Amino acid sequence: MSVVETVPGDSPVILAFPHTGTELPPDVAARLNANGRMLADTDWHVERLYDGLLPGATTVRAVVHRYVVDANRDPAGASLYPGQNTTGLAPLTDFDGQPIWSPGEEPDEAEVAERVARFHAPYHAALAAEIDRVRGIHGHSVVFDCHSIRSRIPFLFEGTLPDFNIGTDGGRTCAPAIEAAAVETCRAADGYTSVLNGRFRGGWTTRHYGRPETGVHAIQMELAQGTHLAAEAPPFAYDAAKADRLRAVLGPLLARVERAAFALKEPSR
Repeated sequence: MSVVETVPGDSPVILAFPHTGTELPPDVAARLNANGRMLADTDWHVERLYDGLLPGATTVRAVVHRYVVDANRDPAGASLYPGQNTTGLAPLTDFDGQPIWSPGEEPDEAEVAERVARFHAPYHAALAAEIDRVRGIHGHSVVFDCHSIRSRIPFLFEGTLPDFNIGTDGGRTCAPAIEAAAVETCRAADGYTSVLNGRFRGGWTTRHYGRPETGVHAIQMELAQGTHLAAEAPPFAYDAAKADRLRAVLGPLLARVERAAFALKEPSR
């Protein structure tokens, strides 16, 4: 089974897709319950949504589903949001707090460690290699971590999520110009709502790699799925009309992020 798909580019921007994969090892698939087999927490169609928007962008995509192991979680198992409901490194429940494994089939600590080595580590090895390669070309690299989620999930947050949820961990993970490029583009997008460092302020990928002082910048974009799906429910179908309208915002956004990256001064080594 393929673990990660990488397409190298010559832009300073790297598009990362940790949650679009839907593949399951047979031994894992057999142990999921009916709820788990729906794979409801997939970042549905996000790789299609971004396809071709920034010529030259590198892409790194995890192929296996997040229920196997979550590539956007700390491999040591630390919570992203202490004190708040969330799902972990090898989730036991879905985003609604409902079990995803058949009784007695939940992964134990040893199995989680094996999954980290088999799936999580190769994804991040590929991403880290591309970060270093791109930084070697430009002096900077920008990880744009691409996500989507249902807009209403009471187990995780109250109310309705904005359309664009930008995460920079309080401005720590990227240069102000890169953050501003995303914020200003989203705020100006007619008919859409947005927030900076709201419920989702950047996952482990963003926080782990985002070190502006080293020339590595990271920013997370969590899209509400109503922006590009026909419905936020099975079969989670792609809505081309909605998606085309959204792509008309995301394309200029990525272009602004790229321009901001080109304008940055190279960090002292």
